[in-house]
Amino acid sequence: MSHELSKPLRVVVTGGLGALGRSVGGVLSARGARVALLDRVPATSVSGITTVLGGVDLGDEASAASAFAQAAQSLGGIDALVNVAGGFQWETLSCGSIETWDKLYAMNLRTAVIACRAVLPYLQRQPTGRIVNVGALAAVKAAAGMGAYAASKTGVARLTEALADELKDQHITVNAVLPSILDTPTNRADMPDADVSRWVSTQSLGAVIAFLLSDDASAISGACLPVAGRVL
Repeated sequence: MSHELSKPLRVVVTGGLGALGRSVGGVLSARGARVALLDRVPATSVSGITTVLGGVDLGDEASAASAFAQAAQSLGGIDALVNVAGGFQWETLSCGSIETWDKLYAMNLRTAVIACRAVLPYLQRQPTGRIVNVGALAAVKAAAGMGAYAASKTGVARLTEALADELKDQHITVNAVLPSILDTPTNRADMPDADVSRWVSTQSLGAVIAFLLSDDASAISGACLPVAGRVL
């Protein structure tokens, strides 16, 4: 089953100009969605994408509200949000700094909270709505050096569950995907000796996200879905 989107969904993808964001946008566009990519870096043209908005500070509510208004105008409305924006830093507690914890909270959780708040008025105007947050498998079990990252991504998981319960009577589903190691150029450079065939491709994760946006997944909300590849 391909889980083709049943209608031309209008989807906003945050962190849209990173490796995962571009890939998710491409998967959704190939399945007929109209896609807006939002990112803090300057906008660049991306093939198949309806609109790209750069210079968006998702840590600031006013900046986010302006970007979502522009996206809604370009797409003709918003049916779904995919929160990809975030970051990673490996650092042990004993050798690290408290600033890293604040930074990863701001990058991974605060951006997701603000994006969800910004998109809700648009989703509430539609018959149904979808939110998919990108968490991390580290939120289930963290290893050394992963404390700050895992804590912020655990926050994304709890946000997902709480918002799903809050919106359960409004026909808006909220789910999260929890990938292990993604096959990106950065991860390949950081781990040159790893067996990348065991990792999760960005296209594969995009396909899981597309399923959660589809009508086939209308009965799923509040789920934090592991997407581990063959890492475990």
